[in-house]
Amino acid sequence: MRVTIVGGGVLGTAHAWEAIERGHTVVQLERETEARGATVRNFGLVWVSGRAHHELDAALRARELWEKIGERVPGVGFRPAGSLTLLRSGREVAVAEQVAGRPDAGRRGFHLLEPADVRALNPALRGRFLAGLHCSRDAAVESRQALPAIRAHLASTGRYTFLAGTEARSIDGAVVRDDRGGRHDGDLVLLCPGAAHGGLTREVAGDLPVRRVRLQMMQTEPLGEPLTTAIADGDSFRYYPGYAGSALDDLRDNEPQEAVADANEMQLLCVQRLHGGLTIGDTHEYAEPFGFDVHEPPYAYLAELVEELLGRPLPPVRQRWAGVYSQCTDPGELVCRRAIGQGVWLVTGPGGRGMTLAPAIAEHTAELIGI
Repeated sequence: MRVTIVGGGVLGTAHAWEAIERGHTVVQLERETEARGATVRNFGLVWVSGRAHHELDAALRARELWEKIGERVPGVGFRPAGSLTLLRSGREVAVAEQVAGRPDAGRRGFHLLEPADVRALNPALRGRFLAGLHCSRDAAVESRQALPAIRAHLASTGRYTFLAGTEARSIDGAVVRDDRGGRHDGDLVLLCPGAAHGGLTREVAGDLPVRRVRLQMMQTEPLGEPLTTAIADGDSFRYYPGYAGSALDDLRDNEPQEAVADANEMQLLCVQRLHGGLTIGDTHEYAEPFGFDVHEPPYAYLAELVEELLGRPLPPVRQRWAGVYSQCTDPGELVCRRAIGQGVWLVTGPGGRGMTLAPAIAEHTAELIGI
C-alpha cells in the first residue's frame, strides 16, 4: 500500500515505522522542519508503573516494541532503567504497600524498597525519604533524538520519504495536497496532528473528544554522576490512575499537596539524559487560553524537591520550556482514533502517554485497518 502520514510527531512516526515494517511505502508530511511539539518536550519516559488497568497491556506491549526498536536503531537511546517513586510520608508508603500487594504488581515490576535498598539501586539518592516504590518495567528513550534516528532507519529501506516544512492543506479521499503544490496519491491517509485540533483537522474531522494540556519542564547541566533510574515523588500517585484505591483515597483526604504543587497540579518526574543532565517536571494546566509565559514558583519547588531527594545541590538549569499535548477526554480510550473518510483515519489525543504508548497504538491501528 501507499500510505500518506500527516504529522511528524511520535504518533505519526510510530505509524510510519509500523507501515514500513509491514512492507508498505510511506510519505510523511511535517509542517515544521522538525517535530517541535509534545514529542520533543517530554521526558522520554516509557512509563508502565502508573497506567490504569485497561492501559497496562498496551503499555507493556509498547515497552517491548520500544526495546526492539532500540536494538535496531541505537540512536533512539532506549534504556531499561526502571523508576523509583520516592515516598516522604506514612500515607504515601501505605499507597505503595497497597499497589505492591496487588495481583498485577509482578507485571508492573513493583517492589517496595527500604531506603538502604533504594540507595543501593540508585546511589545518587542520598537525601531524605522513607521508602521507594521500584518499577523495573519503566524505561526511557531520548525524546529529542529518537525521531531523527528512526526516520534515518526508515529512509534506508527505500520506501520512506519525509517531507519537512510541508503542511497538508487538503485531504480529498486518499489524496493529500500540500502548501508547496504537491499532490500525494495513496491508498491510505493517517492524520496524526498532535495538539493541532483546528485548521485542517477540524475541517476534515469536526470537533473531537479531545482537549489540550499545557505543562512546564526544565533541563539541567550534567549531574556529574549517574542517576540510574528515573525518579518520581508521591504526588505522582495522585496523578496516575494505576494507583487508585483506599490508601490513595486516605492520602487525598488527609494529606493535602504543598500549595504550589496543588495550584499547578504537579507531580515530580525526573530522568537523566544521555548527556548527563536532568529533565525535571511537571505541571498541568487544562483551561485555555494558555499563557505564553512560564512561571517561576513551580520550577523553584521542583528544584528544591529534587535537591532534597538527591541530598545535594542541582547543577545549573540549562533551559526551561512549556509544551502542549492532546488528550482524549474519554477515560476509557487510549487515543482518539476514528475513520473520517474512505481510506482516511485520524489518530490523536494519547495525553501524557504518547511517548510511552505510540508503538502499541500504531500496531493497533494497523491491525484495526487491516494493513
